[in-house]
Amino acid sequence: MTILVAGATGNVGKPLVEQLLADGHPVRALTRNPAKADLPAGAEVVAGDLSDTAGLPAVFAGVRAAHLINVEGADGAAIVRAAREAGVRRVTVLRGDFAKTPLEEAIEASDLEWTFLSPVEFMSNALEWAEAVRTEGVVREGFPESKSAMVHEADIAAVAATALTTDGHAGQDYWLTGPEVLTPPEKVRVISEVLGREVRFVELSTEEIVAQWRGEGYGEDDIGFFLTMRTDPPEAGYTVLPTVEKVTGRPARTFAEWVREHAAAFDGNVAAL
Repeated sequence: MTILVAGATGNVGKPLVEQLLADGHPVRALTRNPAKADLPAGAEVVAGDLSDTAGLPAVFAGVRAAHLINVEGADGAAIVRAAREAGVRRVTVLRGDFAKTPLEEAIEASDLEWTFLSPVEFMSNALEWAEAVRTEGVVREGFPESKSAMVHEADIAAVAATALTTDGHAGQDYWLTGPEVLTPPEKVRVISEVLGREVRFVELSTEEIVAQWRGEGYGEDDIGFFLTMRTDPPEAGYTVLPTVEKVTGRPARTFAEWVREHAAAFDGNVAAL
């Protein structure tokens, strides 16, 4: 069966395309810019996104399972209607908030076999530190006591691939974490150990962090959310769950594994590992 992957060039979409192809499934990869997609040969790369209501019938034509993402401004009911009319039977949805979106509500109200994916912090967020690690050997960050059970994006993709291609996952909202809880200084220690050189953690004050966020263009609502997540995060964000291994049959990847895979971004010299 052809499987649609929306957001195919994203942190989760790209490894999902790769895994589905490796497992022998035909994949239609949906992206706004196919020319820059850089996806594996074998994927049917098509231009578009889920907010284009008129283009939805073509997007879903011949598709029997689909990985969907929440797109701002998209008509959730129209997406579900187009999917059902095309014969889609099974969907996964990458969630990004505690509150249900119109797309998620429309899916829940339909007869589709749905699985929601609710990851905590992505390990790829550490790429924000890459330039400073590479050029200065330092990470400047606040809230050193904040804890995260961050998850490898490929593990999110692996859960999605399993839910899309095997039975037993309909009606599940899978909370996805990595295998360990780390604070910012502990993350920096892992980066240092993997790179084989010193990387220092420099603590910033709350005022310095807020000024940095404002300088990056974030509004007060966003800043308020960021502060809440760092000073009073939900327990789910720092509680290790066995979901990845239960669903996929393999342990969740560690942050050290993620750093090894992305060592070039931090070091420019993978041979140093």
